[in-house]
Amino acid sequence: MRNREPQTFGEGTLDRMARILAARNIDQAAVAALPDEPDPISPLDALSAGMPPRYRAAVADHPQVLAWTQEVTEAAVAPSPGARRQVTTGPSLLMAGVVGAGKTHQAYGAVRELVKIGVGVRWRAVTAADLYAELRPRQGVDSERELAAISRCPLLIIDDLGAARATEWTEEITYRLINRRYNHVLPTLITTNLRISDLRTYLGDRITSRLAQMTTRVEFEPVDRRRLRAAV
Repeated sequence: MRNREPQTFGEGTLDRMARILAARNIDQAAVAALPDEPDPISPLDALSAGMPPRYRAAVADHPQVLAWTQEVTEAAVAPSPGARRQVTTGPSLLMAGVVGAGKTHQAYGAVRELVKIGVGVRWRAVTAADLYAELRPRQGVDSERELAAISRCPLLIIDDLGAARATEWTEEITYRLINRRYNHVLPTLITTNLRISDLRTYLGDRITSRLAQMTTRVEFEPVDRRRLRAAV
């Protein structure tokens, strides 16, 4: 194979480019003055852009939440040598406590912590009420396909489990989602206002049994931090 010398633009080439630009009414000076490409966005900035504004600066500082992020980090794998490690499987975490205890803040902070550590993660966050609204059968929507997509997401936040009214249909949907993530060992962050001792009454035996096996359970102090901040 012959080695080729680097090619440069000759005057003829530059003239042709100038004629093409002129034919298209493109200002050559404006083209020359185009700014350099912006610096690439950092993974943390990209993550924050996809978060609700309230939680873009969330910081996980609860010891058990930080322990969970460490376990997920250790379970992350690189798709190829030298590539960034990605979340594929790992443990789950269930955070229980009163409204305003900081559970959602800790959940978003945990995702930010993973990215700060250097782990790549495809994630999704949804409240239980919104989940049921998205999956409720209706014309023009493939609910089964949407359930499959949520079930396969490498990291899922299910916020406020137990806040929506329980029915046979919501119990079935919750069971199918939790069971799929249980079977595939997919990290799931779950928050609930219910006491852990009340989960079985609301969710049923099948779901509660799987949650008991797949999650580390954390009881938050019974303090509404939102009201405390508002009173200051």
